[in-house]
Amino acid sequence: MAAAAATALAAVLLLLVLATTAEAACSVSAIYSFGDSIADTGNLLREGPAVGAFASIGTYPYGQTLRRPTGRCSDGLLIIDYFAMALNLSLVSPYLEKGARFESGVNFAVAGATALDRSYLLQSGVVMPPASVPLSSQLDWFRSHLNSTCSSHQDCAKKLSGALFLVGEIGGNDYNYAFFQGRSIESMKTYVPQVEVIELGATKIVIPGNFPIGCSPSYLSLFSTAISGDYDDRGCLKSYNSFAMYHNDQLRAAIDDLRKVNSDVSIVYADYYGAFMHLLQKADLLGFEEGSLFKACCGAGGKYNFDMNLMCGAVGTNVCEDPARHISWDGIHLTQQAYKAMALSLIMEGFAQPADIVQNIWSC
Repeated sequence: MAAAAATALAAVLLLLVLATTAEAACSVSAIYSFGDSIADTGNLLREGPAVGAFASIGTYPYGQTLRRPTGRCSDGLLIIDYFAMALNLSLVSPYLEKGARFESGVNFAVAGATALDRSYLLQSGVVMPPASVPLSSQLDWFRSHLNSTCSSHQDCAKKLSGALFLVGEIGGNDYNYAFFQGRSIESMKTYVPQVEVIELGATKIVIPGNFPIGCSPSYLSLFSTAISGDYDDRGCLKSYNSFAMYHNDQLRAAIDDLRKVNSDVSIVYADYYGAFMHLLQKADLLGFEEGSLFKACCGAGGKYNFDMNLMCGAVGTNVCEDPARHISWDGIHLTQQAYKAMALSLIMEGFAQPADIVQNIWSC
């Protein structure tokens, strides 16, 4: 199994809770978040000096829309921030923030995180950044947090019954590290995903799918081709988007299986792929520049304004005049305005399912 890790469809951990005896209140009192840079609100920055693609996230221009770097891989807020605001919660503090009171929950997500453990990937020749924190470590943090904050099992059950768990997007870096190191799409599609079910205590769970990576400036730059048929009518790489859809199909099937045996747990699939494609389709109406849909706001120039060896914030890079008019922030992550549009689509426009559960979560 270890030998196949680099070519397998990366593991997705679905955080699941044993049903509590008390019925959950019709409100969300906290968010517990797990994942990577799409959701990290500052853990990597607090864990130690960021390196590689994340070396500049603690300095400008990261955070410029917020007028200070926060450790978010964007110019401003992320999807999780808009989820919290829609629930009338304050922004969720990162787990490693000293002195945080965690009144609105805890964010365990770390930029660069993988679904698979480091040893599993390294045995298959996939190199990870030194600071990468896999999902298993984030779950260990979660257990430690519960042990230090709950006075009893009943106290934990009460806290978790009103909590929303956001598990992901996770697994994207497993693919990124493998693809960027030359692994083929077809070899990765040979394997079906592993799904680990960890019974910890939640009753409301949101599990996002993968983005259409073939529309990302990083993939468009690194895997560009002169063959016009390799691109769809939007200009995205068809093969990599097909891979993302394959991942999402496998994930949705796993979620369906979980629902069948856990009918008392509300599990929502968040269609990041569909919400992003909707964003592209409505880009002009949403205020994004038509000519910059696939260009990073912050980068080193070129067709997609992306250079893996000269990432946003490095000497020689520059920032667009108005990030709110761009979808991509640094070629890998999105701008605050794009994340806001996606969050609204997920909550209000049917890109998170089942719709009745979504309505219940965000209307209580």
